Amino acid sequence: MIPRALTIAGSDSGGGAGIQADLKTFMAHGVYGASAITAITAQNTLEVRAVVLLEPTIVVAQIEAVLDDIGADAVKTGMLGNAAIIEAVADTLARYRIERLVIDPVMVAKSGARLLEEDAITTLRERLLPLALVITPNLPEASVLLNRQVTDEHDMADAARDLHALGPRYVLLKGGHLAGDDVVDLLYDGERFVELRAQRLETNHTHGTGCTYAAAIAALIARGLLVEQAVRQAHAYLHEAIVHAPAIGKGYGPVNHLVHGLPTDR
Repeated sequence: MIPRALTIAGSDSGGGAGIQADLKTFMAHGVYGASAITAITAQNTLEVRAVVLLEPTIVVAQIEAVLDDIGADAVKTGMLGNAAIIEAVADTLARYRIERLVIDPVMVAKSGARLLEEDAITTLRERLLPLALVITPNLPEASVLLNRQVTDEHDMADAARDLHALGPRYVLLKGGHLAGDDVVDLLYDGERFVELRAQRLETNHTHGTGCTYAAAIAALIARGLLVEQAVRQAHAYLHEAIVHAPAIGKGYGPVNHLVHGLPTDR
């Protein structure tokens, strides 16, 4: 049977992030993708023009419809929008005993638009993070979750430890917001740190990178890889997807989700 993954996230009309990026990434890794949409956004590479959050009941109904029939070998969450949706998603995933859960704590779009209401941070921290196999915050998101600034490479180890204490089994702390010739990500499992380093790419084609990274990790976990293997392969995939990004849009363009072509193994 083909591996299956479910993404619970917002829709991006521009196709570079959110549900659209997740489904493209799942397909690129030979995984059948299903989705539960939490929000509809009107956006492109330049801006987010409008956001409409869906009612928690329809978000739950989508998740249940997928899990009751198709099932999921891994689940990934992205934009959740508000506390009510987070509560509903957390309750549903706990009820279905989802163990392979990758959480991308989406808070702000690449253009700067806020994608998570401020009063939802505590709910995200307390209700959803403890359910996660992996969380994938960038440094601004880590700063919000920890109520302190995480601003340099020296802060990252302590931040990863404190994020791990919130309940997830693995923390992937992404260092792309730091200055320097290299981008350093840090994976922590509660005992051991793994550093993933890549050359910084001077490009505007970074729309949806967080979604794509987390979706690749979820897809690879769905295929049976261990977390560290999945993170390493997803890290390499994202770097190549940025290198070979298509010239689409006038702002922060999308990456090339099919950089390696469609997988042929079954």
